[in-house]
Amino acid sequence: MQEPKRSARKPIQSTALISRGLDSWSSEILDISATGLCAARPPGWTGKVGDTFNVDILVGDSLDIHVLARVARIEGDEVGFAYSRIPDDKQIPLWNLLGSYADSDEGYSP
Repeated sequence: MQEPKRSARKPIQSTALISRGLDSWSSEILDISATGLCAARPPGWTGKVGDTFNVDILVGDSLDIHVLARVARIEGDEVGFAYSRIPDDKQIPLWNLLGSYADSDEGYSP
Protein backbone atom coordinates (compact mmCIF):
# COMPACT_ATOMS: atom_id res chain seq x y z
CA MET A 1 0.00 0.00 0.00
CA GLN A 2 1.31 3.45 -0.93
CA GLU A 3 2.03 5.90 1.88
CA PRO A 4 -0.42 8.87 1.98
CA LYS A 5 1.02 12.24 0.86
CA ARG A 6 0.38 15.80 1.99
CA SER A 7 1.93 19.16 1.22
CA ALA A 8 5.34 19.46 2.84
CA ARG A 9 5.21 21.37 6.10
CA LYS A 10 7.83 24.04 6.75
CA PRO A 11 8.75 24.63 10.39
CA ILE A 12 8.52 28.34 11.12
CA GLN A 13 8.82 30.66 14.10
CA SER A 14 6.04 33.12 13.57
CA THR A 15 2.84 34.45 15.08
CA ALA A 16 -0.76 34.05 13.99
CA LEU A 17 -3.65 36.30 14.88
CA ILE A 18 -6.77 34.13 14.76
CA SER A 19 -10.11 35.92 14.76
CA ARG A 20 -13.83 35.44 14.22
CA GLY A 21 -16.35 38.17 14.84
CA LEU A 22 -15.33 40.11 17.95
CA ASP A 23 -13.13 37.28 19.29
CA SER A 24 -9.39 37.09 18.62
CA TRP A 25 -6.45 35.05 19.85
CA SER A 26 -2.71 35.23 19.33
CA SER A 27 -0.82 32.00 18.73
CA GLU A 28 2.55 30.61 17.71
CA ILE A 29 2.69 29.03 14.24
CA LEU A 30 4.39 25.64 14.44
CA ASP A 31 4.56 24.88 10.71
CA ILE A 32 3.07 26.04 7.43
CA SER A 33 2.38 24.46 4.04
CA ALA A 34 0.79 25.28 0.71
CA THR A 35 -2.56 24.02 2.03
CA GLY A 36 -2.64 25.14 5.67
CA LEU A 37 -0.85 25.74 8.92
CA CYS A 38 -0.51 24.27 12.37
CA ALA A 39 -0.64 26.58 15.39
CA ALA A 40 -0.41 26.19 19.13
CA ARG A 41 -3.91 26.11 20.62
CA PRO A 42 -4.41 29.55 22.22
CA PRO A 43 -5.67 29.80 25.81
CA GLY A 44 -9.42 30.45 25.85
CA TRP A 45 -9.85 29.50 22.19
CA THR A 46 -13.39 28.32 21.40
CA GLY A 47 -13.12 26.81 17.92
CA LYS A 48 -14.05 23.33 16.75
CA VAL A 49 -13.38 21.25 13.64
CA GLY A 50 -15.16 22.78 10.65
CA ASP A 51 -15.26 26.34 12.03
CA THR A 52 -13.90 29.11 9.80
CA PHE A 53 -11.55 31.84 11.07
CA ASN A 54 -9.58 34.76 9.71
CA VAL A 55 -5.90 34.04 10.22
CA ASP A 56 -3.18 36.65 9.89
CA ILE A 57 0.24 35.06 9.44
CA LEU A 58 2.67 37.61 10.87
CA VAL A 59 6.31 37.25 9.78
CA GLY A 60 8.81 39.78 11.05
CA ASP A 61 7.79 43.42 11.09
CA SER A 62 6.71 43.74 7.48
CA LEU A 63 4.82 40.64 6.29
CA ASP A 64 1.14 40.01 7.11
CA ILE A 65 -0.52 37.28 5.07
CA HIS A 66 -4.27 37.32 5.71
CA VAL A 67 -6.16 34.11 4.87
CA LEU A 68 -9.53 32.54 5.56
CA ALA A 69 -9.02 29.09 7.10
CA ARG A 70 -11.14 26.19 8.32
CA VAL A 71 -10.23 24.16 11.41
CA ALA A 72 -9.18 20.79 9.98
CA ARG A 73 -8.02 19.11 13.20
CA ILE A 74 -7.49 19.69 16.90
CA GLU A 75 -4.97 17.46 18.64
CA GLY A 76 -3.92 18.23 22.19
CA ASP A 77 -2.33 21.67 22.22
CA GLU A 78 -2.28 22.03 18.40
CA VAL A 79 -4.83 23.31 15.88
CA GLY A 80 -4.54 22.48 12.19
CA PHE A 81 -6.05 24.97 9.74
CA ALA A 82 -6.75 24.38 6.05
CA TYR A 83 -6.83 27.48 3.86
CA SER A 84 -10.31 28.22 2.52
CA ARG A 85 -9.37 31.40 0.71
CA ILE A 86 -6.09 33.16 0.01
CA PRO A 87 -6.62 36.67 -1.40
CA ASP A 88 -4.94 37.21 -4.77
CA ASP A 89 -2.55 39.82 -3.38
CA LYS A 90 -1.37 37.41 -0.63
CA GLN A 91 -0.66 34.36 -2.80
CA ILE A 92 2.80 35.44 -4.00
CA PRO A 93 3.98 36.45 -0.48
CA LEU A 94 2.78 33.06 0.83
CA TRP A 95 4.56 31.11 -1.93
CA ASN A 96 7.72 33.20 -1.36
CA LEU A 97 7.56 32.39 2.36
CA LEU A 98 7.19 28.68 1.61
CA GLY A 99 10.02 28.59 -0.94
CA SER A 100 10.72 25.02 -2.12
CA TYR A 101 8.13 23.66 0.34
CA ALA A 102 5.35 25.08 -1.85
CA ASP A 103 5.88 22.43 -4.53
CA SER A 104 6.83 19.37 -2.49
CA ASP A 105 4.97 16.54 -0.78
CA GLU A 106 5.84 14.39 2.19
CA GLY A 107 4.61 11.07 3.53
CA TYR A 108 2.63 10.95 6.75
CA SER A 109 0.67 8.58 8.95
CA PRO A 110 -2.95 9.73 9.36
